Amino acid sequence: MSTTEVAALQRAIGQVKQCVGDLRARYGDIPAVRRLVNDVERMDIDISDFRGEPEAPAPRQPAVSEHEVVVVPDTPYDREMWRGADDEYVRHDD
Repeated sequence: MSTTEVAALQRAIGQVKQCVGDLRARYGDIPAVRRLVNDVERMDIDISDFRGEPEAPAPRQPAVSEHEVVVVPDTPYDREMWRGADDEYVRHDD
């Protein structure tokens, strides 16, 4: 995460802190406000972890290339392969 992204996120968290403080002043120390305070504190802790990170990791490569062709046969499956498998079809022979 770049320093500008971190700074923007810190500003946003500061604004959320202000709003939660306003809610606490209006509604007191009710459970919903306590949860919001806890959530904002966790976001503050999480963003501080980014300050110590040197760089974002390289994106993961997909297991299969988007240009690789995967052939799916159109022949019927062996019915024995499905023996004992659950079937969504419900028979009503009553």
